[in-house]
Amino acid sequence: MLGMPSSGKSTLGRQLAKKIGYEFIDLDFKIEVAEGKKIGEIFNLEGEEYFRKAESEQLKKITPESKVVVATGGGTPLFHDNLDYIKSNGICIFLDVKPNELSKRMRSSRRNNRPLLDINADTLDKDVEKIYNERIDIYKQANVIIEGDTDADTILWILDAEFPNERQA
Repeated sequence: MLGMPSSGKSTLGRQLAKKIGYEFIDLDFKIEVAEGKKIGEIFNLEGEEYFRKAESEQLKKITPESKVVVATGGGTPLFHDNLDYIKSNGICIFLDVKPNELSKRMRSSRRNNRPLLDINADTLDKDVEKIYNERIDIYKQANVIIEGDTDADTILWILDAEFPNERQA
């Protein structure tokens, strides 16, 4: 699953994986374990370029035959041919949540580990919209685009309708 921060990738990915009996992988968590540091620390200490390389390496350790649902980081599909890798090895789902809703979710969340966004900044709405607009053309290359709020049952229904032979459950 891909999308902006706070689009629901981890929550919905975890729920979807449980429903279909797959493993769930949060790519950011996988990177944190491999690096021994939180995402924000990696950005601060090593820089974004280092992080994006580590992100791509961890993504590509997920083999095509794995039965997993992966929640990527918001920027994952933009670097190192990651989107091509995702699409060639599974079904790519874009959770398209509009910027004003994303900002609202970020403000109400207890998580403040967004290395490219300061949820306490007065400019959060503009910053989220700017990043969304920079990424939207890449995100829209996903196999499936789901706009607005959704749930795991709806995602599963869409996947079964559009890709009926992809899963034996």
